[in-house]
Amino acid sequence: MTTPLAPALDDLLREANALCETHRFADALALLDPHIGQPPDDAALVPALHLLALSAMGTGDAARAQALWMRCLAAKADFAQAYSGLAALFAALGVLDQAQALYERLLSLTPADADARSNLGVVLQRQARHAEAEAAFRTVLAQCPNHADAHYNLGLLMQGQGRRAEAEVAFRAAIAANARHAKAHNGLGTLLQEQARGDEAAEAFRQALLIQPQYPEALNNLATLLKASGKLAEAELAVRLALQIRPTFVDALNNLGCVLTDLKRVPEAEAAFRQVLVLAPNHAEAHYNLGVALHTLERLPEAEAAYREALRRLPGRVEAYNNLACVLTALGRRGEALDVLHEAVAVRPDFAEAHFNIASLVKEYGRLDEAEAGYRRALAANPDYGDAKFRLATLLISMGRFEEGFARYECRYTMPGFVHHATQRLLQCPAWRGEPLAGKSLLLWQEDGLGDMLQFGRYARVLKAQGAAHVAFACQPPLHRLFRGVDGIDAVIDHEAGAAVAAQFDCWVSPISVPHHLGTTLQTIPAPLAYTPEPALVEHWGARLATLAPGPRIGIVWKGNPKHFNDAHRSLPTLAALAPLWNLPGVQFVSLQKGQGEDEAQHPPASLPLLHLGSDVGDFVDTAAIIAQLDLVICVDTSTAHLAASLGKPCWVLLPQYDLDWRWMHEREDSPWYPGTMRLFRQRMNEAWSAVVERVRAACAERLCI
Repeated sequence: MTTPLAPALDDLLREANALCETHRFADALALLDPHIGQPPDDAALVPALHLLALSAMGTGDAARAQALWMRCLAAKADFAQAYSGLAALFAALGVLDQAQALYERLLSLTPADADARSNLGVVLQRQARHAEAEAAFRTVLAQCPNHADAHYNLGLLMQGQGRRAEAEVAFRAAIAANARHAKAHNGLGTLLQEQARGDEAAEAFRQALLIQPQYPEALNNLATLLKASGKLAEAELAVRLALQIRPTFVDALNNLGCVLTDLKRVPEAEAAFRQVLVLAPNHAEAHYNLGVALHTLERLPEAEAAYREALRRLPGRVEAYNNLACVLTALGRRGEALDVLHEAVAVRPDFAEAHFNIASLVKEYGRLDEAEAGYRRALAANPDYGDAKFRLATLLISMGRFEEGFARYECRYTMPGFVHHATQRLLQCPAWRGEPLAGKSLLLWQEDGLGDMLQFGRYARVLKAQGAAHVAFACQPPLHRLFRGVDGIDAVIDHEAGAAVAAQFDCWVSPISVPHHLGTTLQTIPAPLAYTPEPALVEHWGARLATLAPGPRIGIVWKGNPKHFNDAHRSLPTLAALAPLWNLPGVQFVSLQKGQGEDEAQHPPASLPLLHLGSDVGDFVDTAAIIAQLDLVICVDTSTAHLAASLGKPCWVLLPQYDLDWRWMHEREDSPWYPGTMRLFRQRMNEAWSAVVERVRAACAERLCI
């Protein structure tokens, strides 16, 4: 039997309402439940039923709340509060048509209800009926100019339509109407962040959090801003605070993963993205970000799967196409990679990164004109695209178009990621741009590899011939002894000393910049640097070489510097890759290998006897003294090739198919930089190194008449 409300009704409702206001909804339910009875006695109970429905909503029992409000309306068809509650319930459940109908019914009963009209506007906005939503908000504001929620909701609508100036006015009006409107501060922050007004955005987010410290959206937005400004530790703290408040906040979990990725804590980032996908399996950005993490961890098949999942859910995510293509390229599936990149530019024709990667791939197929066009398209889409500038420059040089190529190659001084960019601030004297050098002092400055300096060191002689009074070369120690004997060099110093005395020079220049300033063409390349090995060293190393049996002596190098970006392609996997050369009768092999690969040379297989000298070599002067006493040098693309060819020694270079260095140009079997001494053996498309080595063996047999 139900206890009647009767004389104590008002007191009971006041107590239940107080409980609701303090969010003690379960206590309010327990207080009212014994008194609500059953229909048809509801007429007197409508206020209690409404309060009970609000309490049910507060405990998350939407079904019971709906049933209670329906009882309210059955008992009192014009009970406005029930329409308001039901409309809010259906809006929360995403049943927008019913929510709209209920708000419209409520407004027919209470046309001046500004809150109801504002909420109707929100429902219309969620239905993408933007013009009607805007009309609803503006109607509210015409009636109630200080309606903070209407201003805020109008701001969201304007922001969603890209009407940023109007959105900012609306958010600021909401704040003016209610300075403690945390959502308006947060909305203003997101708008300012979109406009790269980072300091203002951060202040807006902080204001939101001062008003409502337990505001996960504002914390997550602040974390995004901190991440963008490189304050990663602070960003991690903010996003973790958001997750403490709401552990299942998928956008914050995804953001945490992105912060951890930037912090190089990639396994943790992977875990965060996987947690997002447990909560929201269709979260396209989490699939994409997981792909980035797996890509970074070099788990390429898994990265491919993640990128494909991202694209299945979000076909317009062009970055996923681009990254997928990079994975496919790394997996050796270059044809598929090209197809994927063409899909990317079909979605976004001005996607610079995709044009760049298309160009880089077609270059590997020898389609140089297409590659050039691709790099130029990338630069048309993004004129500041440093990698595209550099690749176009090196492509043009490799095609023999030195004038434009070397001019563009100077772009390395504008690229912060290149060491060249810092040189300009380090050296306290002007850069040489090709002005007359008569009577001037010039500092040559090494910025690139050892092989580069051996190749372009030839220009010291040319600069000296143009009248330079004093030419000093600041370079790495392995080059010092050799360049002290090079024509055109007056002094050799290390980089620290060079930087200290730079102000005493009239100008400085990198050796690789000289071809541009002198207008070098294929026809005017100067002769290689001239160096005569020291007799004492020739005698010293001659004694070591004399331990070999009679016969032609061939020096070999099969691996380059492991830090080189293309070492995986340009170095041979092992000494054994050269094994067919040992089938040449009477030939004696000398290992010049240093660093990577020395262990193999020190303990070669019994079937590959050789004299290993590389570990005992101090610098290039020693290497030059050895090479001078050999008949031939066979090597991969390393500095030894430049040294041997500069000494006039026949040098055969094994060149990789992929990411071939620009200096070797295309298709030629010789090098215009080393005419008459260098022969190039190029790895053909999809050709194994064994086939290249067999061609080298056959050429050796022919040369040595074996």
